Amino acid sequence: MARERGLDLVEIVPNADPPVCKIIDFGKFKYQQAKKEKKIKHKKSDVKGIRIGFKTSPHDLEHKAKQVNKFLKQGHKIRIELKLRGREKAHRDLAKEKIESFLSLISEKFKLEQEPRKCPNGMEVIITRTN
Repeated sequence: MARERGLDLVEIVPNADPPVCKIIDFGKFKYQQAKKEKKIKHKKSDVKGIRIGFKTSPHDLEHKAKQVNKFLKQGHKIRIELKLRGREKAHRDLAKEKIESFLSLISEKFKLEQEPRKCPNGMEVIITRTN
C-alpha cells in the first residue's frame, strides 16, 4: 500500500504488541520529530527576568508577582533581581528582607533553585515551579 501511494512504511511504536506502523512520508516525519525536540529543548533553558527596586511600591510588587505567577504556570525559570543604587548598597540585609517579602506574594508553588545572593548591583534569586 505504501509503494502504491509513493510513501514509506514507518514503525512508530516498536515495543507495542503488535508494533504500530504508519504509511507516511519519512522525510516529513523526521522533520516533525526534530521540530518537536527543538521546541522541548528550547523551553527548558528559558529564563525570565523580573527586576524590582529597593523603593518599589507594594502595588507594583503585586503586579510583578502576578507576572511571576504567569511565567511559573508556563514552566519558565525566573530570575528576580533587586537593584540597589548608591547608599542602598549599604543595606543588603534590608534588601534580602525585601526579596523574601516579594517571594511571599507569589501564589504559585515554587522552589528556590538558587538562594538569594549578592551581585554587583544588588541581589538576585532564581526560582522554578514545583510539580
